[in-house]
Amino acid sequence: MYLPRTDITRLYSNLLKTTHPSSSPVQILTALSVDSICATRILVSLFKRDFIPHKIQPVSGYADLQKFGQELVLPLTRQRGGDGGTVVCLGLGGAVPLEEVLGLDGRTESGDTVEGGMENHGVEIWVVDSHRPWNLENVFGVSFAVPEVDGVAARRPGVQQGRIGPSYKPGMGGVIVFDDGDLEELLQAEKEAYFALQEMPEITDDDIALVADDDDDEQQEEGEGDSNAGQKRKRGADSDDEDGFASDSDGGKERPQRRRRSNSSTSVPIPSSPGGNPLSGQLDVASTPQNMASSPPRLKNASAKQKMRQLLRLRRKHESTLDKYYDVGTSGAEPVSSIMYSLASELGREENELLWLAIVGISAMLLSPSGAGPRINCMRIVLQDEVRRLNPIPEAELLKSQSAEATIPTTARSPTDNGIRLSPEPRFLLIRHWSLYDAMRHSPYLATRLHLWSDQGMKRLHKLLAKMGISLAEAGQGYLHMNTDVKQTLRKRILRWAAQYNLEGLVPGDNGPRGMENWGFVRSWGWAGTLSAEDVAIVVGAILEVGTDHSIFPHLKFDNRPSTDFNYNARMRNLPTPPHSSDDGMDSSFHDPSDVPDFVTQRFYRAYDALEPRVGLKTLQKSIPPAQDLYRAILRVGSYLISKKVLRHLRSFRIGVVREGSDLYVFTHPGALVRLASWVAEAVAVLEAEAGKKNRKGKDEALVLGALDESRSVYVVVGVGGGPGWNGSGKKIRSKAEIKEREEKKKRKEAERAAKRAEAARKREERRRLRRERNAANGLDSDDDEDSESEPETEDEDSDPDADSDDEDASAGRKKMGPTNRFGQAFQEVVEQTGARVRIDSFEHSVVEVKKEDFSGFLEALSSKTVVS
Repeated sequence: MYLPRTDITRLYSNLLKTTHPSSSPVQILTALSVDSICATRILVSLFKRDFIPHKIQPVSGYADLQKFGQELVLPLTRQRGGDGGTVVCLGLGGAVPLEEVLGLDGRTESGDTVEGGMENHGVEIWVVDSHRPWNLENVFGVSFAVPEVDGVAARRPGVQQGRIGPSYKPGMGGVIVFDDGDLEELLQAEKEAYFALQEMPEITDDDIALVADDDDDEQQEEGEGDSNAGQKRKRGADSDDEDGFASDSDGGKERPQRRRRSNSSTSVPIPSSPGGNPLSGQLDVASTPQNMASSPPRLKNASAKQKMRQLLRLRRKHESTLDKYYDVGTSGAEPVSSIMYSLASELGREENELLWLAIVGISAMLLSPSGAGPRINCMRIVLQDEVRRLNPIPEAELLKSQSAEATIPTTARSPTDNGIRLSPEPRFLLIRHWSLYDAMRHSPYLATRLHLWSDQGMKRLHKLLAKMGISLAEAGQGYLHMNTDVKQTLRKRILRWAAQYNLEGLVPGDNGPRGMENWGFVRSWGWAGTLSAEDVAIVVGAILEVGTDHSIFPHLKFDNRPSTDFNYNARMRNLPTPPHSSDDGMDSSFHDPSDVPDFVTQRFYRAYDALEPRVGLKTLQKSIPPAQDLYRAILRVGSYLISKKVLRHLRSFRIGVVREGSDLYVFTHPGALVRLASWVAEAVAVLEAEAGKKNRKGKDEALVLGALDESRSVYVVVGVGGGPGWNGSGKKIRSKAEIKEREEKKKRKEAERAAKRAEAARKREERRRLRRERNAANGLDSDDDEDSESEPETEDEDSDPDADSDDEDASAGRKKMGPTNRFGQAFQEVVEQTGARVRIDSFEHSVVEVKKEDFSGFLEALSSKTVVS
């Protein structure tokens, strides 16, 4: 079932009415992503205000989800003595048949059916997920909680073709998907195909062959009959029907099966079908009117066979529609934090704290390779309007923000300022917490476009700073302590030189007809600090991926002495103890599973605390150094992969493997490896575009990156590609020839404009001279003020036709979804083909773990698969 976006408050209102002090707590199962944690914060805030008991459970993958289904969900069912309840899945569960995974399908682990079934189990599962495609069983399917009557699932009151209507009453249980607005707009064909298949009998080529064999038998009997055998043939057909049903009681197999499928008026409809078979009257021989002359048996049987073939073709057509939907690949949709804020908004709970969580969640999705779907720019505009509504801008600041001198806020307006502001955020990494030089160098957007993995690229960065009038010494200072004049004019300087260095989109452009397009969001906590939404998303993501201390970075691991002595002697004194001959080279502390810390729970709650709206700033500030270390490692390893040409170009994608180095352990976490892969994929895309090579529908950006986890003898493998890459601007990456041509075109335009201005000035002067002569001849006083008018400019001096074309391309991209990631399907196909030992447990289906021994064969089979749709 699915809940329309227009009725988003219906389920919450029903929950609020039925909740009482002795109710079972709502179980919140949340994925380990920044967006999901932001959504959890918003939902928990609503629950606390309405005194709804709840529990939060982080879920790292499908194995955890199945385990929590047995431990947390099944005890709520009426079959286990519970009173029913509600389970909320945030950022997970939409891509799999959720009732089966959670154990609500009435089957044991061995596949046996539970006695009594799971009818009316009473557990309602809310699914809010941004992963696409949906599993259509969750969206349109009939729950196992719905009782069956004569083997047919009964119609559920208030539900029409999966859509929950006004008359829906909770309490029975089942899966309910929250629609983000696309289900009814984009899945009409899939919806029709799904329900058509539910109402069709199963039919195969073997069934048609059985009809053909019976036709031959009837034709032989026909030759032995009388010449006047019209009515006799009809009686013979009736007797055949009787014989067919009689043989069913005698244990016949082929004939009764054919009769059941062709004569569906006596058959049992498909259990998940909402009704009977609409084709039941077409193939029923007995339904022929008595007063009609029966056609010859040969023609009638040919007609039945033809109808069965038509039914088979129609069934295959609908199956093909569903196969194409599932096979298109994975992509991102509206973030779950945005949907949760929509729920709060409909309940009248709009406030800055919840709005900030939604902004951080959307910013995190923007920084991810999957993105947030084609509507992300529209969502940003809506968020900007919401910020203006809840945080009115002072008039003086409003006028300043509409000029090229608009600066990014670094301090609050007052000690009590907790508001959210719009800011022309540059694509620099953690600029408020780093020097300008480090923020530019470690920015994935800037590093990939300036080729900072090479000495030549570093020279380009230094030259860019010199043209901007900023010395290296000044750029090396902390941004907060830089010269005020430099900070106020930084955006203007970048806008002047960005196009020359292929850095369009590095900072938002001048205020145009669309307002503050691509501006970021900043929040202050009084004098305590000011952070941007992108900074918060990066830091919280680093907490989930590498934790909050430096222990994961070997080169930064020291003892707990108060001194920060990072010299050679300190490093030597803190080297790890060499292994003894009795411990086979492995640390004995890892032999006992109980001694292994629960990093999932620890990191989740640390990230959850960091997003606390009022007091989470301290946790965020303490977690900034590990985030900086992570991006230092990404720059080091990414530079190594590009400069040393480690990447190999296979048939469908590029492949790179990280097997050694001090940063190897960092990238055994899938999230950190995805960030590295996105950095490398972006660099490859820039190199290809600058070389003038045309992109083959995303294939050239597709990349598979693996990292060796020696402690477990597995490779962690991720696949990215088909999108703009990490922090992509949506702007076209121009080749060197295009940049040169664009500069020449710009110079020609400037020369033409100058010539037009000179010609217009000459004409104005000529008109003034003629007017003065006419007035002198008529004895009138000369009035030059009347000639102050000027001819209108035919073209705005600041207009740029190339920029307009870029905007058109961007708008077209918003309307049409780009390539999707098919690595998840390709991984599954390789496993089925090779039998490689692979673990696919992540909610991001493009992340797998492969045994070290099977890695080569896995890549060889993967090279022949289509990985970008």
